Amino acid sequence: MTITSILTDLEGTTTDIRFVHNVLFPYAREHLASYVASQWNNPEVASIVKQVRDEIDDPQADQAAIITVLTRWIDQDKKITPLKALQGLMWADGYANGDFTGHLYKDAYEHLSAWKKAGLSLNVFSSGSVSAQKLLFKYSDYGDLTGLFDGFYDTNYGHKREQSAYESIAKAMGTPAGSILFLSDIQEELDAAKAAGMHTCLLERDDKIDSPRHKVVQSFDQINF
Repeated sequence: MTITSILTDLEGTTTDIRFVHNVLFPYAREHLASYVASQWNNPEVASIVKQVRDEIDDPQADQAAIITVLTRWIDQDKKITPLKALQGLMWADGYANGDFTGHLYKDAYEHLSAWKKAGLSLNVFSSGSVSAQKLLFKYSDYGDLTGLFDGFYDTNYGHKREQSAYESIAKAMGTPAGSILFLSDIQEELDAAKAAGMHTCLLERDDKIDSPRHKVVQSFDQINF
C-alpha cells in the first residue's frame, strides 16, 4: 500500500532531545510554583488541578500539595497528561516572550516541507501536549511551521508504547494504518505502531541503535518510500 501520511515523534526525531531536557523542562520547573500560584483561578489551570487531584486520588489537595506533586512529576520525567498540559501553558509564555525558539533539525525541516509540497499528510504524535507541539512549530527556528501539519496527537489517544494509541490515531486521521509511516527514535514506540499496521522508521540521531525490526536511518535525508 502506498504511503500517503507521515506520523512523526518530536524529541530525538525532529527535535534535539537536549532542547527539551536542557531548555523546556528546566524552564517549566523554575516557573511552576509561581505560575500555579498566580494562575490558580484561571479556568484552564483549575481544570488541570482537578486532573491532578483525580490522578493522586486526593480531591482536597491544596495549592502547596499540587505544586509538590507537579514538581515531583517533572523530576521523574512523568508522561502524565495534566503535567504536559500545564507545561504547555508555561512554555507558551516563554515562546511568546522570546525566551527561546523551538529547535528543529535542518534535515527534518527540509524534508517535512518537501513532503508537504508533494502532497503527503503530515502529523505529529508526542507525549507533550498538543498545545506544546503547536508552540514548538509556531515559534520554531525556521518560523511558523504549523501550517505544514494536518494533525497533532498526544497522550489523550493513549500511551506511545501501546498499539491501541496508533489504532486510535489512524482512525482519527481517517487513514488506513498501512498508508502511514511512523518516525521515532524509540523502538518500543515503533513496535506498537508496527503492531497497529503502520510502516516504521527509526531515527538514530546520536547513539548507535541496532534494530532488526525497523529500518534505521541517521537523518531524514535517508528516508525513502
